[in-house]
Amino acid sequence: MKHCYLLAAIAAIALGTVTAGADAPAGYYKTLDGKSGQALKTAVRDITVKHTVLSYGSLWNYFPATDRYTDNPSRVWDMYSDNVYYFNGTKSVSGMNKEHSLPKSWWGGYGPEDGYNAYTDLNHLYPSDEPANLAKLHYPLGEVSSTSFDNGCTKVGAPKSGQGGGSANVFEPDDRYKGDFARTYFYMAATYGSDYTWKYTWMMSNSSWQSLNQWAISMLLRWHRADPVSEKERLRNDAVQRSQNNRNPFIDNPELVEYIWGDKQGQIYNQGGGYDTGTPTLISPTQGTVFNFGEVAIGKSLQLTIYVKGEHLTSNLSVQIYSGDKTMFTIPVKSIERTAANSDDGYPLTITYTPTALGNHTSKILVSDGGIVGSVAAVLNGSCLDVPSLTAIKALPATNITDGGFTANWEASTDDIDFYIVNRTVYDPDGNILSSESYTTDDTFYTFDDRHEGETHTYTVQASRLGYTSVESNTITIDPSGITGVDADLPMALLVDEGGVRVKCGEPLRDVSVYTPTGQLVKHLPVVSNDDFIKLPAGMLIVTTPSSRRPYKVVVR
Repeated sequence: MKHCYLLAAIAAIALGTVTAGADAPAGYYKTLDGKSGQALKTAVRDITVKHTVLSYGSLWNYFPATDRYTDNPSRVWDMYSDNVYYFNGTKSVSGMNKEHSLPKSWWGGYGPEDGYNAYTDLNHLYPSDEPANLAKLHYPLGEVSSTSFDNGCTKVGAPKSGQGGGSANVFEPDDRYKGDFARTYFYMAATYGSDYTWKYTWMMSNSSWQSLNQWAISMLLRWHRADPVSEKERLRNDAVQRSQNNRNPFIDNPELVEYIWGDKQGQIYNQGGGYDTGTPTLISPTQGTVFNFGEVAIGKSLQLTIYVKGEHLTSNLSVQIYSGDKTMFTIPVKSIERTAANSDDGYPLTITYTPTALGNHTSKILVSDGGIVGSVAAVLNGSCLDVPSLTAIKALPATNITDGGFTANWEASTDDIDFYIVNRTVYDPDGNILSSESYTTDDTFYTFDDRHEGETHTYTVQASRLGYTSVESNTITIDPSGITGVDADLPMALLVDEGGVRVKCGEPLRDVSVYTPTGQLVKHLPVVSNDDFIKLPAGMLIVTTPSSRRPYKVVVR
């Protein structure tokens, strides 16, 4: 990111732990030396993929360290808008989302078997202005030729010739952040590109070892070169390591990009030393790392797996939980074999947080012996809350209905929640189930773009908090004829009159919306009462309200 000079000293004070600009631990990248091409990309993957996998609901615990202005640590650094947002402790910030810069829909679901490592990887998760996030949807990166959305920082629109990979729209970040996003995508391509089968291949490739399509490589290289690594990125890289114990290699070693995708393809990469080849060293965890378990309901447990990794260790490592609320945290071993810790992957050590009392809990894990000088301590944090009580969500009619997709909608929960779960079932014309899947989002909508002719889609919504979910909402059905099947409580009747419709209802109805058959919103009225007249354009229209038992199709002349 250009022209972004931060104060490292202020950052260290704000974090209260480790001096900023810490850089990679000695030996962290030693396995890259002597490799080229596909072998080099695989070696990058082997380093970065082994990290502490965080929980999605706890991500706002980390953003105050990874994405804040160092001269104003309470302000969120938003790469999607220039709006001013401030952190709310470790709670979500009103008007902002947790944004996957590489859209999660590109690789599938959110469960452990569906790429959960990428789903919660801070190296591509950023806090985002909600309107900008809504506008960019899951479009690929690109440069716009015509603009449909522009907030001065994020542009969305039709791509320039040769870009977009077939997508009708692209998301173009501001010039200040193009290098940031390019290095983020190089990280994702290296870390997960060969492990996942990509559902959307506008930028990602399932057939090339480089995991990116050529047009995307050309553009990302240009962005990477024009917008060099900034101090903001370096500080964020350090903060990510303190949270999940891995780094983005293309921030630490920008020239590495050229060896995998750029002008130095096929050449042997050598970092040029920079680490001792004989001294016993603990590479991870590092001093001052904070493992934050986030929030857990009383009676439940949370686990984090950390990778204890060293080089030239001469004996087994000792590990122990000590100080503070040490009885709340447990580990399965007290000693780690030096051969396991010296391996390229390191030793996966699972730490379990099982609180027995409400409140905030802190302890430490200490790693020592093995021939290293002194010991390394990492902080363990967790918070225990009461079991949540969650009310049912009310699902609303789908909008933006086309032959290829629709947007599911629902009312916002009045409870404190972590995210929403959208459950969709797809039926063939004979009523047989084709698929049944669940999706998560922070928004009160979710857009599907894989609808096919003759299919019927249904969806329900649930709220999730601390691993608990609300009961399923009412079911919304989208059949081949359009919007149908809205559950409701209060009846509504419509009398077609010249130039519109007259409402008949027993009591006032709220949130009355009028759509075209394809889901385009024509009019929204906060409240209507008996005998109210709604002026409408001529044509077939659909009138809905959350309290009505079904939508009404009317023909206005």
